[in-house]
Amino acid sequence: MSKLPDFEGLAMFAKVAEEGSYAAAARLMSVSVPTVSRAVARLEERLGGRLFNRTSRQLSLTEFGQRIVEQAGDLYRQAEEMESSAQELAVQPRGLVRLAVPMSFGVRWVAPLLPKLMQQYPELTIDLHLSDASTDLIAEGFDAALRIAALPDSSLVARRICSVTQYLVAAPDYLATHGRPQHPRDLSGHPCMSYAYRARSELWRFTLQDGTEEHVQPAGPLRVTNSDALIPPLLAGLGIAELPEFIAHEYLADGRLEHLLPEWSMTRGGLYFVTPSARSRPRKVQALSDFFVEHLANPHWRWTP
Repeated sequence: MSKLPDFEGLAMFAKVAEEGSYAAAARLMSVSVPTVSRAVARLEERLGGRLFNRTSRQLSLTEFGQRIVEQAGDLYRQAEEMESSAQELAVQPRGLVRLAVPMSFGVRWVAPLLPKLMQQYPELTIDLHLSDASTDLIAEGFDAALRIAALPDSSLVARRICSVTQYLVAAPDYLATHGRPQHPRDLSGHPCMSYAYRARSELWRFTLQDGTEEHVQPAGPLRVTNSDALIPPLLAGLGIAELPEFIAHEYLADGRLEHLLPEWSMTRGGLYFVTPSARSRPRKVQALSDFFVEHLANPHWRWTP
């Protein structure tokens, strides 16, 4: 007897058991019925027991067959997945990828990468969904998403690309008129404009290096569902707001906005490439993940106070 396991026999046995007939299994595997029958008979002889009870009208597993069919099925699926992965690696990623991205981040940092992405993967089609609202990847049929900060859905698989810092900011004219807050508690006396889709809660969370924490409930004349809408009121000197670094950096760099409470850090999140599952991830989705890691892991939006 050969020491090499009868992989073909096990695979064909698993397919016959799954389909309930030799003919159906043969059709799906694109082989003849006699080929399947011989493979199962050879496996029965090798294992020393009957796998199926056969009648003219019905095919059912024997007790012996029931004991090994699950393992044989797992072996068949693993071989299919391995072959599929190998074939995808050998060819250019192709097909449709539905990708969800936050609006401001997508317009500022993903859209400029699209020409390079399209040139690098000409057989890939991207359905880009731009929205700050929380997206249910599984229920809404998305292949992946770029997400910032907290990731409460444990059914998702996340690949961290880079950190994303939040800054508390105001215009110099506002500070000249209303004064500069020295402690998070001072914010209660200032108009604080807020972002509606914060990852965890509407509280602003501040932390000192020694671990001291302060939580502030922002209150003011404006609450928005897109952080870019905060820029005009901020520049007009109408209040204080929290902005992510990928928006705030240009205004902080040229002095149009100033960083407040620099000794206190706000929520430190990250940019993540998120998928519903890591198992059997299509080559096209993996290629997209690798592309964003390559181009966004060391972002140009970093600002040094």
